[in-house]
Formats: sequence, C-alpha cells, structure tokens
Amino acid sequence: MPMTATARATGAAFPWAGLLALSMAAFITILTEALPAGLLPAIGQGLGVSEAGAGQLVTVYAIGSLVAAIPLTTLTQGLRRRPLLMTAIVGFLIANTVTALSTSYALTLLARFVAGVAAGLLWALAAGYAARMAPDHLKGRAIAVAMAGTPLALSLGVPAGTFLGAILGWRACFGLMSLLTLVLIVWVLAKVPDFAGAPAGRRRTLRSVLRLPGIRPVLGVVLSFVLAHNILYTYIAPFLAGAGMVERTDAVLLVFGLASLVSIWIVGVLIDSRLRALTLASIALFALAAGMFWLWRDAPPAIYAASAIWGLAFGGCATLFQTASAKAAGPAADLAQSMLVTMWNTAIAGGGLAGGLLLGRLGPESLAPSLLILIALAWGLSFAARDHGFPAGKP
Repeated sequence: MPMTATARATGAAFPWAGLLALSMAAFITILTEALPAGLLPAIGQGLGVSEAGAGQLVTVYAIGSLVAAIPLTTLTQGLRRRPLLMTAIVGFLIANTVTALSTSYALTLLARFVAGVAAGLLWALAAGYAARMAPDHLKGRAIAVAMAGTPLALSLGVPAGTFLGAILGWRACFGLMSLLTLVLIVWVLAKVPDFAGAPAGRRRTLRSVLRLPGIRPVLGVVLSFVLAHNILYTYIAPFLAGAGMVERTDAVLLVFGLASLVSIWIVGVLIDSRLRALTLASIALFALAAGMFWLWRDAPPAIYAASAIWGLAFGGCATLFQTASAKAAGPAADLAQSMLVTMWNTAIAGGGLAGGLLLGRLGPESLAPSLLILIALAWGLSFAARDHGFPAGKP
C-alpha cells in the first residue's frame, strides 16, 4: 500500500527518493537558466540575431522569475502542492521543447519567459515542500538535499551542456533537457507525496509574512550576500584579466564549483544543529576570499585559493537562507520563499548593474573592496538576528 503524505512527513525514514526528485528539479531549473550563456554564438546564429540579442534569453528568464514568484505563490496558497509542483515542471518541458524546435526569436523569448515563470513558482515551493517531507529534526538536511541540484548544475551541468552543444548543437541540448524533464515527471508522480494547500482561514498576506520575526533580517542578508556574489561572479572574467588570468577563467570557476559541492555537503550534515554558526562562518569565509582577491589580485596561487574559499562560502548559502526563512515563517513557508526568490533575483540583476558601474568607472580593481562593504552588512544583519532569523541557542 502506498505510503501516505503524513507517514512520509512523520516517519523515521529519511525520504531520499522524493528529495532527490526535488534536487533533480533544481538541477533542471538552473541548467535551463544558465545554459544559454555558454551557447550564445550558436544560438544567435541559429535565431538570426546578435550575441547580445541571444543574451536576452537569459534576461527574460530572470524577469519571469522576478515578476511571477510572489503573485503566483500568493494566489495558489490553497491549491494542493503536488499538482502545483507538476505545473511548474511541465512549464519547463514546454519551454525547453519550444526552445529546441523554434526558429522564431520572438517565440523563443516567450518560451524563455514561461520557463522563468515556472522557475519562480518552483523555487517558491521547493524548500517548504522538502521541509514537509522530513521529520522535524531533519528539515534542514532535507532542504540541503533538495537544493543539491543547484551547485551540481553550476559546476557540472553547465560545462557539460556547453561541451555537448559544441558537438550536437544547441537545440539538442534543450531537447535533452526536455527528456530529463519527462523522467522527472514520472519520478515525482512515483515518489513525491502530495500535501494539502493552506485552508482559507490560514492563508497569509504578503504584509503579514513580512512582519513575522526573522523574515526581514533573512531577506536583508540574502540581498547583501547574493548581490556581493553576483558582482564578482558576473564580472569574474574582467577581474581575472587585470591579473593576466583571463584565459584561466574556466579553471577558476571549476575550483569555485568543486568547493561549492564540498560546502553543500558540510551544510547538509550540520545545518539542523548549527544554522547560525554555519551562516556566520559562510559570511566570514566570503569576506576572507574578497580580502584575498583585493590584496593579492596579481598572484595566481592566491586567486585559486580565494576561489576555493569563495566556493566554500557560497555553495551552501541557498540552503542556509531557505532553511532560516522556512523556520521563521512556519506554515507560511511557501510565501516567505517566494519573497526570498524575488530578493535573490533582484540581487542577480543588481549585481550586473552595480558591477558594470564599478567596472566602467573605477576599473576591475574596485570589485573586491566593494564586496567587503556588502559582506559586512550581511554579517551585521545575521549577527543581530540571534533571536529570530538566525537564532542562537542549543541544538
């Protein structure tokens, strides 16, 4: 007899199969978002547009996530969770299939926007869904497993997709993602339990969730930390050019990606008992990396070491922030996650803008010291949130 949702949520067994399905959903989401960046020349040629025009496939995806996460999550609070999750996954299937087959630039842009909307909904659901599947004392670990697909996609999936794109063509890459999504649909139906939506009397407004203790500090840390990360990540090539290492950009990012995998493993093991300590350690490591990038920006060994420290700081941060948000929001976790998704995407867009301004006016040497200001803000917010958000206390 199939295990019920209640049994899955309260049983002693850790729900690996269902959580790994969510992890695969995260993998497909990130791969769908980031893959065009490695295939811009081929995509531009295939659609008859410039590389800058092809780059807008990434932009409209981010816009879709940014504008959809909060409204969709608010409007769907009462719906059952698995059909809603399936809707987001089917959105990726449709969008990637259209992208693989379309010869129209306008239609491809529309498909990418739909994929972004699906991503906004999925990210809002994922952490709360994972938490509901696991026992109370393992909710943080459950979120870590569900989020593991993110660093895997960034460190392995995107480079592999770029390599396959050069061999098979960019359309085949999006077709392969559609096939992966079909596998995921079957997996979710077989292994991910369904949960009821919020009853009418328990649905929250955006304002009421924002007023919950701990939510605003978490959102503030997300904005400052992720903004600092994206200033560096977006402009890592010009930064490395200042050190004469632009041709080693792929190696630097590989070091960053591998360290990120180590980070998410450490966070997954310790998060349920050490959320505050891990958050403060992550921010401190990022500050150390930024300082090394600043002081030894001309020394390749120091840059590789700083990249590894940066990866250790960043790899598990999504899990830390989503866990903190879910614990602070309680039953309103999905709506709180939609706010986190919106803040995260705002930081991505802001990183491109702020980094571009710094690069144009002050040069690449200004990037690293600018990060330290934002990292100090993240540290102050997280350190002060010892009662709610990133609470201190015994495990």
